Amino acid sequence: MPRGLSSGTSCDGTNGGRYETPPASELQRLMWTKKGGSNNHMDEVYPRIYIGDMYAAKDKKALQSHLITHVLNAADGKYNVNTGAVFYRDTKITYFGVEAFDMASFDISPFFYPAANFINNALSSPTGKVLVHCAMGLSRSSSLVLGYLMIHEGLTLVQALKAVSENRNVCPNNGFLEQLRALDSKLHCGGGPR
Repeated sequence: MPRGLSSGTSCDGTNGGRYETPPASELQRLMWTKKGGSNNHMDEVYPRIYIGDMYAAKDKKALQSHLITHVLNAADGKYNVNTGAVFYRDTKITYFGVEAFDMASFDISPFFYPAANFINNALSSPTGKVLVHCAMGLSRSSSLVLGYLMIHEGLTLVQALKAVSENRNVCPNNGFLEQLRALDSKLHCGGGPR
C-alpha cells in the first residue's frame, strides 16, 4: 500500500465542506461498537443487506425464513466456504462467489465493483434481500458490503462503517481497510491517494 495513506487523504467535498479519509487507526475505533457484541450468525446491517458467517450461509431454512433471495460468498472455493450455486439449487437463491482469503496481503479490491453490482442487482427488486458472508462474518464480507455502500449508496467509508457497526461488529483486516481507504479517496476525492 502507498505510504501516503497512513496520514489521511483529503479533498474538497461536493457540499462545500472538506472530507478527509481518516487514518486506519481512527477507522478501527468505529468498529466493534454494537452494544453487547454480535452472537448472531447473520445480522441485517443495512436495509435488506445481511452480513453473516458460514453457518448462516449453510442454513437454508434460516435463509428462507429471512426471505434471502441472493447470497454473496466472500470466501468461495474448496479451501474456504465451499457452497456454490449447486448448494442452493433446491432454493430460489441467486449465488455469486468471490474467492478471497482473509490475509492483509490479499488484494480484495478487484472484487469491490463486481460484488457491489451483485448486491445492487439483488436490491433492484423490491423483495430482494442479500446475505453477504465469509467464514466468520467479520472481515471479507464486511469489506464487500462497505464497498457496496460507498460505490452505490454514496456513503463515505466513515459513514459506511458507522451504519454497519450499529448492527454487527465487523473488522476488516488491515490490508482490506487500506484498500477501502483507497476506494474512499478515489470516490470522494476524484482520484487515488497521492
